[in-house]
Amino acid sequence: MSIDKTSAAPGAPEDHVVANPEAAKAAVTVVDPRLLVREQGFAGYLTEFKRKMKSGDLGSIPVVLGLAIIWIIFQSLNSNFLTAGNLSDMSVAMVGTGMIAVGIVFVLLLGEIDLSVGSVSGVAGASFAVLNVTNGMNEWLAFALSIVTGTVAGALHGFFFAKIGVPAFAVTLAGLLFWNGFMLQVLGDNGTINLDPDGVVAQLTSYYFSDVAAAYGLAAVVTAGYFLSSFLGNRRREAAGVPSQPLSETVVRTVLLAVLAFAVAIVFNQYKGLPLAVVIFIVVLLVTDFVLRRTSYGRKVFALGGSVEASRRAGINVELVRISVFAISGTFAAVGGLFIASKIAAANQGAGGGDLLMNAIAAAVIGGTSLFGGRGRTWNALLGVLVIVSIQYGLALEGIASPVQYMITGGVLLATVVIDAVTRKTQKTAGRA
Repeated sequence: MSIDKTSAAPGAPEDHVVANPEAAKAAVTVVDPRLLVREQGFAGYLTEFKRKMKSGDLGSIPVVLGLAIIWIIFQSLNSNFLTAGNLSDMSVAMVGTGMIAVGIVFVLLLGEIDLSVGSVSGVAGASFAVLNVTNGMNEWLAFALSIVTGTVAGALHGFFFAKIGVPAFAVTLAGLLFWNGFMLQVLGDNGTINLDPDGVVAQLTSYYFSDVAAAYGLAAVVTAGYFLSSFLGNRRREAAGVPSQPLSETVVRTVLLAVLAFAVAIVFNQYKGLPLAVVIFIVVLLVTDFVLRRTSYGRKVFALGGSVEASRRAGINVELVRISVFAISGTFAAVGGLFIASKIAAANQGAGGGDLLMNAIAAAVIGGTSLFGGRGRTWNALLGVLVIVSIQYGLALEGIASPVQYMITGGVLLATVVIDAVTRKTQKTAGRA
């Protein structure tokens, strides 16, 4: 085969030539988007946006657009949908499922699944009720032990998966059955234990910060925290000589966040005030997002989702990370179970059943976490659960039965998975996956 030596790069050795000049001309040079924005300004944003769309990197755009359409439709059908009272109730109702979905995000990042989270959440609520109400244990101690129950259950699933080699689907399906039976055994023949309406767990969803300064203060703290984090991060990048976000972009993002945060604060203050449940959920999202994006542990989780073998060769303790991820999933399942028990002020035999498991998984996937592993953020749980709860409340206001709710939620989930699959295929075609 003859090789065209005129295609060699200037200054390169003679044997270092390009065998396919046409392909070389068609190759796209990857440019850091931050440099592109610095050089081209607003035009750089448009160029980068077009590149992402062509490569299938849609991000959260489909979810945000879908949520906006859902709200517009339900508001046009019933003017009470976007009232302060309904939006506040939705925000509290979503926290229990949202907490479970946060744990699911961690598992999905590995490319695995946890089918036990519904039953584990029921065990946590039942454990608290039996320890505190039936046996008179201190509320805080019972609260802590209930969460530890979820952690141990998740770690046990992770052990069988990571050490023994049992598929995650099988071991968590067994966990679903076992922990459901365990919950029924713990609750006994009565089947329902009412919680103290003024107790710790009951206050999780019933307590509101009525002072208007609380909601506005949280909005200000979140906005200021975001700006400082972005600004200082950019300063560190500049000092290290790597591309950083322009200050103008940081300011624009901060302003948009401030508008959203204070709009939410205004809505809360028009009703009962800032819900404690929402505050806890936001703190959880901030902490878990930091862990995944800013720590070595988070990078290991993403690495395993990308390639287990490559992670093992890089020196990552694959078994330990896997066990820890399932322990995290069990922990958040337990936390979510306590919020769900708080909502009804009781632990009963129906806890953890019904559509809870499917809604938690659907929330993580609808929010943007990939079922194939390696892509997602805990904030996806917020977006996804907001979509699901919006559908539930919107249909409930119209008096539409649960079967229709299931069908619509299933359709939304299918559409999300299809988008995810098409996105991955597009990225492979573009040479990014």
